[in-house]
Amino acid sequence: MRDMPTVRLALCQVNPTVGDLAGNAELIRAWSRKAADAGAQLTLFPEMMLTGYPVEDLVFRRSFVAASQAALRQLAADLAADGLGDLPVVVGYLDADGPPQVSGDAQPGRGARNASALLHRGAVVATYFKHHLPNYGVFDEDRYFVPGNTLEVVRIGGVDVALTICEDLWQAGGPFAVARQAGVGLVVNINGSPYELNKDDIRLPLVRRRAAEAGATVVYVNMVGGQDELVYDGDSMIVAADGALLARAPQFVEHLLVHDVELPPRKEQVDGDQDLGGMRVVRTEVSDGLPPAATGAVAVGGIIEPVADEAEVWQALVLGLRDYVNKNRFPSVVLGLSGGIDSAVSAAIAVDALGPERVVGVSLPSQHSSEHSRADAEELAKRTGLDYRIEPIQPMVDTFLANMSLSGVTVENLQARVRGVILMALSNQEGHLVLTTGNKSELAVGYSTLYGDSVGGYNPVKDVWKTLIWRLAKWRNADAERRGETPPIPESSIGKPPSAELSPGQLDSDTLPDYDVLDPILIGYVDGDLGRDGLIASGHDPAVVDKVLRMVDTAEYKRRQSAPGTKISHKAFGRDRRLPITNRWREHG
Repeated sequence: MRDMPTVRLALCQVNPTVGDLAGNAELIRAWSRKAADAGAQLTLFPEMMLTGYPVEDLVFRRSFVAASQAALRQLAADLAADGLGDLPVVVGYLDADGPPQVSGDAQPGRGARNASALLHRGAVVATYFKHHLPNYGVFDEDRYFVPGNTLEVVRIGGVDVALTICEDLWQAGGPFAVARQAGVGLVVNINGSPYELNKDDIRLPLVRRRAAEAGATVVYVNMVGGQDELVYDGDSMIVAADGALLARAPQFVEHLLVHDVELPPRKEQVDGDQDLGGMRVVRTEVSDGLPPAATGAVAVGGIIEPVADEAEVWQALVLGLRDYVNKNRFPSVVLGLSGGIDSAVSAAIAVDALGPERVVGVSLPSQHSSEHSRADAEELAKRTGLDYRIEPIQPMVDTFLANMSLSGVTVENLQARVRGVILMALSNQEGHLVLTTGNKSELAVGYSTLYGDSVGGYNPVKDVWKTLIWRLAKWRNADAERRGETPPIPESSIGKPPSAELSPGQLDSDTLPDYDVLDPILIGYVDGDLGRDGLIASGHDPAVVDKVLRMVDTAEYKRRQSAPGTKISHKAFGRDRRLPITNRWREHG
């Protein structure tokens, strides 16, 4: 038997920006240089790395597709000019073999493609089109792309390497089954796989299943960073054909994972293309040999162990907010500080994401604001070091009431809207992005005031249930204590009963069930799509279920107007859950 070739792989877990082709190309060049300096012999970048992901309806702009294709060719030439021409580089990009699929212009089997390319010696030497197109959750790839039906196998240094993209890994059969028939030694899978809680626990068993299916080592490389409501966590890995985890990258940070992998040489010389398993297999000879690896010790990428759920979610929320602010070029953020748990957690996330010098917290007290709430807001500001201001709203509210006859909940809403006006005025005057701080439980039942406490350009806790808000606060304080730092969130903000403080003695529990009762019902209904019968069968009180479902169903118009926010769950409001506003179907009694 021939000796097993050893290939030094470099997985570039990096943070692209949608539409920034020049900036993304520079990232590829810089990280390819790092990979080469580490002795890499095959370098891999994430799905649609060159364009960012998802590009959504930019796919329909022929100018953008053409720019992506041109940028790829230029990138190949630039890598060669950088002295990296002998290093094979796999990169995701947007391609097309016909016009974008628009009405009256579609051609069967032709159109925009979610593609990967292997760049070598100044040229694009191989191209693969994604075979399985996801069309669920946040994904609409059937809307945008035409699936490929060819498995590209590139031959590098005596090893056959199959190229695949993201969803190809998530479905049995297709490219991985064909890769086994083609006798490949390595399957490369490049990803733009968004984060959701516990997804990292799913990925490793999944990669192991595909490695067994392909009978080959699988390289899974994922992007990292925020894109609108999505956040990518990295978690790149290498899994051997027998299921052994060889290397795994950390989550939520850019990282170069370099690891030496022994791979079987190609089993036999096959000339020409083949039809296998319903796909066309195309083999491309890239090079007889590999670039020389760095001398010295064997490269071991290491295995990063997963962290606790609260730590994982916190990192996701911090990264999602940071990238939304920075990629959209906001200098700073502003938010209302009520002294309550939601604004306290949001402020702590913002400070961790941006630094205290870029966070403005505003106390907006009314005549109903308790002394302890004002004190808690001030205490949080002292602990975090953010820019703290006080803007009393009562004089403005009194002016409204002197000119309009208002009472009851209308006065409560008026106070919230005055606060919204002040925050937006500060945004206009000073350039801050306004953060709104309503949690997922409140968003679900409509417990907010349109153009009041819901006002803002981004919501860092939009997809966080109230009960998880408390867990995050306790975890963040405990984490600070472990590191010898000041816990950012006052204990009194965590322990006191939640209240909007818009009327004397008001508590959330006056209107809503206790959150320990409310959240399990909401999780079943919103995340799990359980109906009334299913919720009652799970042990929930029928009267409470009816009340909660009625609130959720009638609040759809509010959610449709809510600010974007970081997705951390299986089903976030927005792209994950699309219900009609005008809708007479009711689950409740």
